[in-house]
Amino acid sequence: MSRITVLGAGAWGTALAISLARRGGHRLCLWAHTSSLAEQLHESGENLTYLPGFILPVDVHVTSDLPEAIFEADIIVSVVPSQHLRSVISHIAPLLTPHQIILSASKGIEETSYLRMSQVIASVTDNPCAVLSGPSFAQEVAAASPTAIVAAASDIRLAQTIQREFSSPTLRLYTNDDVTGVELGGALKNVIALAAGVVKGLNLGHNSSAALITRGIAEMTRLAIACGGRRATLTGLSGVGDLILTCTGELSRNRAVGIELGRGRQLDTILSGMGGKVAEGVLSTAAALGLAGRYGVEMPITEQVDAILHRNKVPGDAIRELMSRPGRDEHQ
Repeated sequence: MSRITVLGAGAWGTALAISLARRGGHRLCLWAHTSSLAEQLHESGENLTYLPGFILPVDVHVTSDLPEAIFEADIIVSVVPSQHLRSVISHIAPLLTPHQIILSASKGIEETSYLRMSQVIASVTDNPCAVLSGPSFAQEVAAASPTAIVAAASDIRLAQTIQREFSSPTLRLYTNDDVTGVELGGALKNVIALAAGVVKGLNLGHNSSAALITRGIAEMTRLAIACGGRRATLTGLSGVGDLILTCTGELSRNRAVGIELGRGRQLDTILSGMGGKVAEGVLSTAAALGLAGRYGVEMPITEQVDAILHRNKVPGDAIRELMSRPGRDEHQ
């Protein structure tokens, strides 16, 4: 029986804890970043803030004590938002033993360093690290809707360990050794989903949405390959699969933010109304551009999203600028 700790009691962390408890065969701990959230989970048995409507099984131990949470854990699942990951891992690093596995389930790029989440973890600790990504709305995983995702690690045996420990009748895991491609697919699709939301908010129709998504995967793939990822990975669950879900699904936070931007609302107002929930694309856009600049990769959609987010560009003007770019071959 493995002991698995989930760091982060947001929607996705809570959903993973519920899925693991439903599967059985583990000792489970869920770490909440505040004592008030931990108390609320204890008292109600439900994550009313981030994942209402789903009861957290009683055999999931909830705590806000970080050292307690990781003590003797075999697998530590990090579902910490990208901007807080370094501080949390730095805090636990001196407490880790060499055999403990860290599984990154956060999708993002660090703002200042342009590092992927597994790279942030590797810069702080030498513990073995794998990543988890793919098309997976938290509400649907918690509801036991059939879901397929990817476990990736440079050592395929580590990915197979995660596959074995997390797979269940409703959660199917595939393995991949292309950590770069899997992580960049998961991070960059959030940026494209913001753009897809803008298209929806502007009521531009299905043609525009299909074009945006298709050119979005081309943009994502260019950067992933430049960083050492494989084209095939971006055609899989962590690329096309996650992109389609996040660009079209009603539960997508990034798409929802984009819709409101397209309708003319200001970013600060939109974010303040999200009740503490995070749209990772807002944080990842500038970092994605920084990473693209480092490798000399052109990312026109990401550039326009960044201009809308951070330079108050009018969404309609951004779309017109994309459409007026010089013609080119589709596969360049």
